Amino acid sequence: MWRPATESDDDVLVEMCLALYREDPGPFAADARLARETLATLRREPWRGRAVLLEVGRQVAGYALLIAYWSNEFGGEMCAVDELYVTRDFRRRGHGAALFSAIERGDVWPAPVVALALGVTPGNTRARRLYERLGFAAVGVSMVKRLGRLPPR
Repeated sequence: MWRPATESDDDVLVEMCLALYREDPGPFAADARLARETLATLRREPWRGRAVLLEVGRQVAGYALLIAYWSNEFGGEMCAVDELYVTRDFRRRGHGAALFSAIERGDVWPAPVVALALGVTPGNTRARRLYERLGFAAVGVSMVKRLGRLPPR
């Protein structure tokens, strides 16, 4: 079951964040300090989004960072799945698909959204197949320029 994360979940969530970046590295390195800043910001400014955890029984088995933004093109609020990670022992059991259903139903997202968005690293074909099966389509090319500014410590 996917549920909103709480401050007491931060340590396990940060560990899974670092595991995600070890297993599926993106163009920028993961950093525990930045992950903690993200979690603190989402709690302090909940309109920006939220972190959610996957619990199976009493075990934490994954997390996702859900980020809100307004889209002119889609004419409303979108939910971007910034990160999604399920631990190895719980993969291929439908938990990723269950997250998207929970978002659409409003179980883990506070307001109706007009669309969902996400990114996937080029080599993560298993995740890409899941997203395509769920109705996601590649649109354009995402480009990023890191400005080198980091949040305050």
